[in-house]
Amino acid sequence: MTACAIFSSTLYAFLPKVKLLMQILGAAYMLCLAWKVWKSSADFDIEAGNEASFVSGMLLQFMNPKIYIYAITAMSLYILPVYQSPAVLAAFTLILTGIGASGSFIWALFGSAFCKFFSRHTKAVNSVMALLLVYCAASLFH
Repeated sequence: MTACAIFSSTLYAFLPKVKLLMQILGAAYMLCLAWKVWKSSADFDIEAGNEASFVSGMLLQFMNPKIYIYAITAMSLYILPVYQSPAVLAAFTLILTGIGASGSFIWALFGSAFCKFFSRHTKAVNSVMALLLVYCAASLFH
């Protein structure tokens, strides 16, 4: 989150017109995710011994492009147009980190609790999730 905050604020300061490009790239990525969700199937079987550990899951988050898109989009669209102070940006970095971590945690709990429901209603769940991603991509431009 800190790296994205520094990247976004530097880019925003030197290239204010980059906001449109960031919106387009973010929307394109969300539409790509929507397509993948729409086409995906339910395959919740995990082979014995292939479960992911907490540490491997945590380290994987540093390679997760959704986190970078979230951080860059939040900073460039909502925070940088109003605030540029390093102290305020540091505070928002902590806030966005907390929001992102809480959202991931709740998402994991929700997924675990409703795994059987999701597997029985895969197409309906995937359709709703894909449509929500399309809505999020479109809302970047409003």
